[in-house]
Amino acid sequence: MLLFLGGAAALWTLGWIMKTPMQARWITIALLYVGILMALVILPEGAPLRLVLGGTLGQWLVVGGLVGVILLYSAGLKALRKRVRPENQAGAADWEPGKRTDMDPNAPLTENELDRYMRQLILREVGGAGQRKLKASRVLVVGAGGLGSPVLQYLAAAGVGTIGVIDDDVVDISNLHRQVVHNEDRLGMPKVFSAQQALHDLNPYVVVRPYNRRLTDEIAQDLVADHDLVLDGTDNFDTRYLVNRACVATGVPLLSGAITQWEGQLSLFDPSKGAPCYQCIFPEAPADGLAPTCAEAGVIGPLPGVVGSMMAVEAIKYLSGAGETPLGQMVIYDGLFGESRKIRLKPREGCPVCGYTRG
Repeated sequence: MLLFLGGAAALWTLGWIMKTPMQARWITIALLYVGILMALVILPEGAPLRLVLGGTLGQWLVVGGLVGVILLYSAGLKALRKRVRPENQAGAADWEPGKRTDMDPNAPLTENELDRYMRQLILREVGGAGQRKLKASRVLVVGAGGLGSPVLQYLAAAGVGTIGVIDDDVVDISNLHRQVVHNEDRLGMPKVFSAQQALHDLNPYVVVRPYNRRLTDEIAQDLVADHDLVLDGTDNFDTRYLVNRACVATGVPLLSGAITQWEGQLSLFDPSKGAPCYQCIFPEAPADGLAPTCAEAGVIGPLPGVVGSMMAVEAIKYLSGAGETPLGQMVIYDGLFGESRKIRLKPREGCPVCGYTRG
């Protein structure tokens, strides 16, 4: 058997040197093994070659069977690992307050990153300094649905270093006409893990932190405080008010967007800069039926892409220090008539959230 082991090792080494695929190397060794079995069957007892090979036919069959069991076991493990859903894989640990994965703002961009972001780097408003700011930034996206989809894709594509996304929903086929970060292969998967997979495929240089849970009062402030900017694309006022309270309490700016039917809007809220908070502008949730969700009123498929892309642009401008942001302003887009307009927003006297009072 030593002769066989020596021959197998020689064949494997030769294949490695010649860069032969691993499967081809295994096939070559298997052919050598079959040749030995044939020799043991054909050659008479006491033949010199039988003596050199050593062992009986039964012993060689046992050895081959053991190797086969090991290979089948290994193949079975690989198949099972492929079936593990992303939320159960290593690296999908739950978030903990204060646990950060900060990028080094002074770390140079790699050659691949320079090539990837070249069209963005040559913009004088961004440049190398702005791109490094993006790489060092931490952004939280609340909702991985219609608005969250383009926001997540373009923030990842632009090189925002750490992107958190929180949502407790799963991918449904009714989402796919507008929530383009997901696809039919991931139906039933939690949206945050579907988005994480898509963003990793899009840009391996970003860190995606998925939070497969509903945002609650218990975690909102700690989670928001762990980021430099929050983008809210949810479709209900309870969550919008909760995000706003957490942002005001922690001093983190809030870029909020909303859509319905053919219209969308966005604004940057930051009371620490003298601008209103979300509840200054929307002090109370509208009565039932006055502000229906997309599920109730419908929405044209590309509208989330338009407004979500606008949100991503404003986020990149804010993080990189380029241009002017919609701070204290609301941008309104009407897709049905192809019109956009901008209105100024003012803090509301006696707001219970930001506590605005006139000096």
